[in-house]
Amino acid sequence: MNILLWILQVALALFAFMGGQYKLFHFEELAKMPQTAALARGAWGAIGVFEMLCAILLIVPAALKWIPVLTPLAAAALALDALVLAVIFAQYSLAISATNPLCYVVVMGLVAAFVAYGRFALRRLA
Repeated sequence: MNILLWILQVALALFAFMGGQYKLFHFEELAKMPQTAALARGAWGAIGVFEMLCAILLIVPAALKWIPVLTPLAAAALALDALVLAVIFAQYSLAISATNPLCYVVVMGLVAAFVAYGRFALRRLA
């Protein structure tokens, strides 16, 4: 279980970091989608910084065994972030397609919730 959680943590961290940097540095591309009209550029930037911080906290505290409780907290925060984004994106489209960001947000939220649960209840970091 520990190996599976580590694989999911690394995948989630990469996914969250890349998504965060995209929201922070590539707003012009985001602005082309109607879903982004719900939030201002500054809000998307703040979400991007938050996601990048959570991505770092998914790996570094667990790997260094330095305040390892930050890892499941970061996963729980990403799950909550994904829930909020899913609500925003669902207002525009519920279609299951590769171009709908709702699909990616839901997958990220489920993985983040599993990592948070796994690190809190199943296999704690010591």
